[in-house]
Amino acid sequence: MAKKPNQLFARKPLAMLYQEMKDDNRLRRILGPVQLTARGVGAVIGAGIFVATGAAAHNVAGPSLMLSYVVAGITCIFAALCYAEFAAMVPVAGSAFTYAYATLGELFAWIIGWDLVLEYAVGSATVATGWSGYFQNVLAKLGIHIPKLLSESPWRWDGAAGHFVSTGSMINLPAIIIVAIVTVILVKGIHESATFNATMVGIKLAAVLFVIGVGAFFISTTNWHPFAPFGWTGISFFGHHVAGQVDAGGNPVGMLAGAAIIFFAYIGFDSVSTHTEEAKNPQRDVPIGIIASLLLCTVLYIGVVAVLTGMVKFDQLDINAPVSIAFKQKGIGWAEGLIATAGVAGITSVLLVMMLSGPRVFLAMARDGLVPKGFFGDVHPRFRTPWKSTILIGLFVMVGAGLAPIDFLLHLTNIGTLLAFVIVCAAVLIMRRKHPEAERPFRCPWVPFVPVMGILTCLLLMFSLPVGNWWRLGIWLLIGFVIYFAYGKRHSVMRMELEKAE
Repeated sequence: MAKKPNQLFARKPLAMLYQEMKDDNRLRRILGPVQLTARGVGAVIGAGIFVATGAAAHNVAGPSLMLSYVVAGITCIFAALCYAEFAAMVPVAGSAFTYAYATLGELFAWIIGWDLVLEYAVGSATVATGWSGYFQNVLAKLGIHIPKLLSESPWRWDGAAGHFVSTGSMINLPAIIIVAIVTVILVKGIHESATFNATMVGIKLAAVLFVIGVGAFFISTTNWHPFAPFGWTGISFFGHHVAGQVDAGGNPVGMLAGAAIIFFAYIGFDSVSTHTEEAKNPQRDVPIGIIASLLLCTVLYIGVVAVLTGMVKFDQLDINAPVSIAFKQKGIGWAEGLIATAGVAGITSVLLVMMLSGPRVFLAMARDGLVPKGFFGDVHPRFRTPWKSTILIGLFVMVGAGLAPIDFLLHLTNIGTLLAFVIVCAAVLIMRRKHPEAERPFRCPWVPFVPVMGILTCLLLMFSLPVGNWWRLGIWLLIGFVIYFAYGKRHSVMRMELEKAE
């Protein structure tokens, strides 16, 4: 009797992926390179500039945060080149889930798919919480104040005490409302969301260029000294300090630690690959969208951090609204409201793209039978969107944004994304070896150097995160394993193919 193939590590043949591209139940191909680049910029430029820069410079890296963004950007470029090769080879929905299935097998595909859902859903909740803070700042300028009971999460994390404490609020109502609005837009259709996103991207790019152009005249180079007040490293290994300094809570600080924390600012460029199935010419347009959006955002991030830390001493930056407050401190108060309003628009576009991506990962998983196809694989007959999973993720994000504190959500998003990048970079190496003959409209350059460096730099940043992130990731993956072995493994399309082949 022939030995039964191991389903857990069975790889999805490229021929099956190419056949799926011909299926009638497909998403609508209407996105060009400009729209895809706008989606990438829409996902990346937002909370990173308008929220994360203040806390990271103030508490972790100082002016060396400029180099932190360079390190994080280079790390993302390695991963982006690997993403671009796969997106051009296999222009179907699913992003890294699909790539892992074709190279590493079903179990790894499930891990990365489940991890991507975590990245996009928790990331969306994080962004919605940041949006709420900026929106309330804008309302305050107009003399409108949301009641305390409805203004924020019921809890916040007290790092010094090591536990959650009450904020006196019941729920973050503005965050819930914006998630509900975005969910409706996404169910309605990809074209409507693309137009809305392009408008938001235009507003926030104008604001970012304004910050750099005007703020440059108020830079004092003395504010850049010392350039690295917390040191150049900041590395831990599962919570055990290895190099650099630590803060009062034992968490690593320094330039590299800053790169790990602000990595959240780059999350989103990979979401371009989840829209491959909706691209007009995916082999050309998706690589352009991924790489162009990443390079543009890296330059803008470095410019904004240089201006902020040059305008205001790093330890005097406001943590919650660093950009608008920095202008206020320099006597440019009229710009504060303008920047805060642009911040709301910018963060809205981030939320749009991140919430757009999760349902498309579920769609790919449903086509492979790993989650119920009748629900997660259902494409609306009129809007041609995965509407049921969009609504489900919208509800999940509402709960997270309404109840969870932003710092808890932020770190969990970072480590999940870095793990996804590690797997994508490894998958390129494996695919080059297993299928050298496969057509590659876009080829990642300098293989194996680029994928190997992508793996190493992502792992370095993962080890620079506080140990609590590893525990949260482990719990999420454990939940995923339970679902896979209880449902996915038994309903897998690959399982049926293997049984036919016996």
